[in-house]
Amino acid sequence: MSERANQPATNRPPVTADVAPPGAVPEGVEAPSGRFRLPTDSLRAYTMIIALLAIWLFFQWKTISPLYPYGIFLHPNNFSNLLQQMAVTGVLAVGMLLVIVAGQIDLSVGSVVGLAGGVAAMAQGYGLVPSLGLALVVGLVVGAVQGGLISYGNIPAFIVTLGGMLAWRGVVLGLTKGATIPVQLPVFRTLGVGKLTEGFGVAVGALAIAAVVFLTLSRNRARRRHGLTVPSLGATVLRIAVPAALIALFIYWMILGGGMPVPVLVLLAVAVLGGFLTQNTTFGRYLYAIGGNPDAARLSGINIRRYLLAAFCVLGLLVGVASLLHTGRVGSASPDAGTYMELDAIAACVIGGTSLMGGRGTVSGAVVGALIMASLDNGMSLLNVENYMQYIVKGVVLVAAVGFDMLGRRKS
Repeated sequence: MSERANQPATNRPPVTADVAPPGAVPEGVEAPSGRFRLPTDSLRAYTMIIALLAIWLFFQWKTISPLYPYGIFLHPNNFSNLLQQMAVTGVLAVGMLLVIVAGQIDLSVGSVVGLAGGVAAMAQGYGLVPSLGLALVVGLVVGAVQGGLISYGNIPAFIVTLGGMLAWRGVVLGLTKGATIPVQLPVFRTLGVGKLTEGFGVAVGALAIAAVVFLTLSRNRARRRHGLTVPSLGATVLRIAVPAALIALFIYWMILGGGMPVPVLVLLAVAVLGGFLTQNTTFGRYLYAIGGNPDAARLSGINIRRYLLAAFCVLGLLVGVASLLHTGRVGSASPDAGTYMELDAIAACVIGGTSLMGGRGTVSGAVVGALIMASLDNGMSLLNVENYMQYIVKGVVLVAAVGFDMLGRRKS
């Protein structure tokens, strides 16, 4: 079996690993005319960043008032609230990414958020650990059940998860009898609205900067070891200085807003683990292979059923985490909690460059997509935009993102 058979059906150049996830491409490739051409994945990433900055600047300008002469959107307090809003969607988007790159979909995550949060709230009388643990167990079990039906029962993921969206909503309605259950445990509530001290935030920032330095130098050593072109000293310093400056600015802004929100710290941890899982493990590479070309993956000896089941289990576990963040932030568990969250998670992935056809997508893109969705929600709420118009805007953005993805595929 040739090495090419193990690659996903994409236009990325061959690499030494079995399958290369998106992002594992040279910094630039030579066009037929000899001119430098920016890789498609990098172009998409820059486009997302530019779009996000444009959204922020627009809402900052539109929220200028006598009380806030420079605008309120990027004010530390509102920005901190914005990040808390996007934390739940971001965690869900990281889990959804694993499923979508494998060529699958999950429409039930919103209902499972409501179910897991409801079970956690009902179990508060048994203590903090059983309460939080049950939410994770519920998410994991639901992911395993649905993943088993999809991978071993050969039932389309769309049908299984669509049925789950209805069934799990019915289960939470039956368990709670339609009542809203308040969050009484202080630590549970802290998961959703708590903020860390200034010293802890500085420590997190220093750790993040150290990680940037380590990863940059490690990447250079790896390129040198494989005989590839190593960036110059100036380029290396720039690759360290720019992220370090952004991290320092972010930590400073969070401190001005009262401290690093706990949900944001949870999201960052999930994103780092998700990025490692997709970029540096066989499990992640096989998911890209399955989504890119399932026939080639099967002929290469990949146990597709096992990896699909594992992907849905990981998603279920992250849904449990998201349910704790959402329930703690709202302060109660209600039967309709999590409504439309599955659409927000899918939209975040698609806006972030994940292909619904499978085989392509990154955790960082999904998180940026979640930030774009949360920015639209927050900004339109500050401008008192009617609810119906908010739905229209988000729908148009989602369709435009998918259209951009399909246009990029045709051009490539």
